[in-house]
Amino acid sequence: MGMAERSPAAGRIRDAEQARDELRTALKDVGITLPSLGLDIVSLAGDFPRPLVDLGRCTPELARRIAASLRKDAP
Repeated sequence: MGMAERSPAAGRIRDAEQARDELRTALKDVGITLPSLGLDIVSLAGDFPRPLVDLGRCTPELARRIAASLRKDAP
């Protein structure tokens, strides 16, 4: 394992990737796909990256489906 793979920055990026993948799976389980779901490239830049999950863009119809799904599962 190289030094870069053990760095705190690499750990933060891996964590963001895992969060993205968890969200993708959860959305898929309710029949929703966000085509541009990914990591925000700008947030990965620099010596101390602060990775952000970029939800991307979607159609108004898909936004309403996501909202309905969230409302259905709200307490």
